[in-house]
Amino acid sequence: QVQLVESGGGLVQAGGSLRLPCAASGRTFSNYAMAWFRQAPGKERGFVAAISESGSLTFYEDSVKGRFTISRDNAKNTVYLQMNSLKPEDTAVYYCAATYRPIYSGSRTPTRYDFWGQGTQVTVSS
Repeated sequence: QVQLVESGGGLVQAGGSLRLPCAASGRTFSNYAMAWFRQAPGKERGFVAAISESGSLTFYEDSVKGRFTISRDNAKNTVYLQMNSLKPEDTAVYYCAATYRPIYSGSRTPTRYDFWGQGTQVTVSS
């Protein structure tokens, strides 16, 4: 089992930045690939970004490429989502997720991930 706790959400104006940490506990963090998803009201949970166990591979949803960066610090058991140039359409609850399976460019569906955090709200005002 891996326990995941997101933080760092809040209210920010369009064009602003936020950094979301997700702290992991339980099994060896470096054995898991990690990802961020988001869910806006009335919408399905959608993929944002993923990172491999070592951090050498990353994948992004098209609408966040060039604005968001996923990274990880295995010594601190933490994965991060740096979000810049935020837009109102980025408003959602952001979830971090973990999987013990290797990820690839197709690892964009929630069902590929085994453990989830409780989510953190990000609201971007226009």
